[in-house]
Amino acid sequence: MSRLLREKSFLAVETLVGSPARPGMGVCQSFGDDTLRYLTERLEAGRLRETAASIVRQAKRNKAFEGSRWIGLALDGTGAGRSEQKKCGWCRPVRNKKDEIVGYHHKLVMVSVAGTGLTLPLDVEPYGPGDSEYSGGQRLLRRSVKALGVRFADYVVVDGEFATAPFLHTAGDMGLKVVARLKGNIPELFEAAQWRFASRRPDTVFRHGSDRVEIWDADDFDPWETLNWETVRVIRYRQHKPDGKVVEAYWLTDFSKAQAGSKALYAMAKSRWEIENQGFKDAKNRYGFEHVCYHQENSLLVNWLITVLTLTLERLYRIRHLHRGKHPVLEPIELLLLFRLSLRDKAEDTS
Repeated sequence: MSRLLREKSFLAVETLVGSPARPGMGVCQSFGDDTLRYLTERLEAGRLRETAASIVRQAKRNKAFEGSRWIGLALDGTGAGRSEQKKCGWCRPVRNKKDEIVGYHHKLVMVSVAGTGLTLPLDVEPYGPGDSEYSGGQRLLRRSVKALGVRFADYVVVDGEFATAPFLHTAGDMGLKVVARLKGNIPELFEAAQWRFASRRPDTVFRHGSDRVEIWDADDFDPWETLNWETVRVIRYRQHKPDGKVVEAYWLTDFSKAQAGSKALYAMAKSRWEIENQGFKDAKNRYGFEHVCYHQENSLLVNWLITVLTLTLERLYRIRHLHRGKHPVLEPIELLLLFRLSLRDKAEDTS
């Protein structure tokens, strides 16, 4: 509830439950920030993960994604929770240009439902020194598919760091197609695609809002030596903005042209940014995702999972439940103000 009200610290929660607003929150008695430290240090993270997965599965059963042909899972990493000194096993050193340690922070991977018009963060996987985003991402993907079911999602969209044969094979073994950013990390394929697309006109041109989008699409590129695909499909898009700015990117996939057209692949590639904008940015800027309430590993994980769960619950309630009637869907800040006003009204009634 405190995350929904955008109170990011344990002291803020203590203030809320010790205030006249407590009856409106349904909390029977007050408690201190120490209680929250003990609780989050001992709380079982697996139960929070099970809850988030069950909510997302229920959303699909209730046709929350019925307007979408494809359901995707977006996977990406970020940093959160800085400190001046190393305080837990997940603390990773932050170095300056002179390779001097100037602090510590934490790294984690997040997975989110994407490509449906409803971005629902699902789970996080922290990784400490000696581990990597790549390894953590594979663990997270396996756990998420197991929790959601192999038929829940159609594809996983990832940045170029995950465009490796082991990751692509892992996703395929779990029944997922892959849409991955193609960069210089696969030089032969990248150069071959650049050379071929530079010498011909785009295969598809269309309007996307106020932008003009050009797409080059070919599905007969040779896989690299360790990739067991028969062929690799590559698309290149050039997105022309009204101000003259041009955004260009290359993506690889194992979707055939019969399974997904160029426009569909463009939309899947663009869904990769949902986890940045509706995942990390919202969590950090609005819900205190980077704030360290208590510097202990399980407490950090529990707080990240509670924030993820809050984002998913808020969006399902605001976008899919409150749409009933003729009124427009509320903006997040409008719902927040309504919640705060309701607490104040109840507090006034009991005073």
